[in-house]
Amino acid sequence: MEKKLAELKARQAEIHDLRAARAVLGWDQAAYMPEGGGPARARQTALLGRLAHERLTDPALARLLDDLAPYETSLPYDSDDASLIRFVRRRHEMAARVPAEFMAGAEEHFATTFQAWMAARPANDFEAVRPFLARSLELSRRFAGYFPDHEHVADPFIALQDYGLTVSTLRPLLAELRQRLVPLVQAIVARPAADASCLKQHFPAAQQWELSLEVLERMGYDFRRGRQDQAPHPFTTAFSIGDVRVTNRVRERDLGEAFFGALHEGGHALYEQGIDPGLEGTLLAEGTSAGVHESTSRLWENLVGRSLPFWRFYYPRFQAAFPEQLGSVFLDTFHQAINKVQRSLIRTEADEMTYDLHIMLRFDFELEMLEGKLAVKDLPEAWRERFRQDMGIVPPDDRDGVMQDVHWFWGFVGGAFQGYTLGNILGAQFFESALRRHPEIPGEMEQGELGTLHRWLRENVYRHGSKFTTAELVERVTGGPLSIEPYLRYLGQKFGELYSLQQVVGEENDSRS
Repeated sequence: MEKKLAELKARQAEIHDLRAARAVLGWDQAAYMPEGGGPARARQTALLGRLAHERLTDPALARLLDDLAPYETSLPYDSDDASLIRFVRRRHEMAARVPAEFMAGAEEHFATTFQAWMAARPANDFEAVRPFLARSLELSRRFAGYFPDHEHVADPFIALQDYGLTVSTLRPLLAELRQRLVPLVQAIVARPAADASCLKQHFPAAQQWELSLEVLERMGYDFRRGRQDQAPHPFTTAFSIGDVRVTNRVRERDLGEAFFGALHEGGHALYEQGIDPGLEGTLLAEGTSAGVHESTSRLWENLVGRSLPFWRFYYPRFQAAFPEQLGSVFLDTFHQAINKVQRSLIRTEADEMTYDLHIMLRFDFELEMLEGKLAVKDLPEAWRERFRQDMGIVPPDDRDGVMQDVHWFWGFVGGAFQGYTLGNILGAQFFESALRRHPEIPGEMEQGELGTLHRWLRENVYRHGSKFTTAELVERVTGGPLSIEPYLRYLGQKFGELYSLQQVVGEENDSRS
């Protein structure tokens, strides 16, 4: 059995390395590749994707997994070997349904679409990218067709990103969250808006970049195993546990862009760098789901990075870097500014209270497109109308409307966004558990010390990689199932204090009783 296990590890290591090589090409395409390299890069990424898919769907791998089944059941469920066998089997069974030729063609198309989006978005030219998106939707429906046993056409895509969840489980979860969020949002926007003008001055890019590098290091990001580069849309990519890279962007008239981008992408990177080194070179050496991955990025960005204890340490550093802009701005004013609640056009710039409304919009549109209820040509107008209904504002153009996110222009249409809201929910749940174990964390944050939180996350979340499903991990970490209650408690307490909502909420509760 040891020989068969060694063969499995060798086979899956090839798959891991092919995917890592493809990721290197993707990082280069987004960060440094000249525009003229697009067609060749599409071929190259398609080739690597096809080779990885062929190895994952090899019938010899299926026979090997069958032979190892008795050995798997003889091991503890949480052992590395049992987890690897279980995970590879799940990935093989799903991938085996999809022809390699189809995946190769899809990969080439997505690489070409990304280049088209890179050119079309700055030009506000949706028509230029519309045929590419229409083709992506067609390919997405074809992909879903390989899984006729799924209840909903979007379920295969959700399974790829957040295994164990489906449209039927997500719809009521998002509906309940929306029902309970909307009254809070309405109460806040009825209040006088916070003054965020201090964030919209001129802040030289060089100083912003240095501060973003500093906070990455203070979080625990290891620059010996990573780097930060600029890209049009910030992202994190991992080629190995020893090479985890982040990208970021700077806007000189928006102080929060680069700094909070570093906190967000740094959260992703800490997850990848924090995986048990014993899992290196295996398919387990990655985050277990989009939701869990986003939980750590949103935790660092918001629950840490927008908290008052964090800024009691960090704000003097910002004042020293930008004395003319912030020297006369009080900490409370700055803290209210970075937590300003307002209806906004851009998802990545949305505040914590309204962010999930952006996600729900995108999730609904994905379902409608996959169901055939919404045509790509009608998407811009549908986007504008939904924003008018949900946010009370209308995007002035498609650049900051339907084209603002890269997701639909870099892969399948489906399963791309629910992970962000799941991340908000799980991040609050994990943070609440961390505080129960280490109530000293807020006090340490005031001293610029983030190590206790980082170590707790590494020990309880990061190190496991993909050994456990989201549901299994949440149960291990928190002692209970996925719950929106910690997230709502966090939002209610934080924004209740910022916007003096206690009396308002109390009055509303009295009127209902």
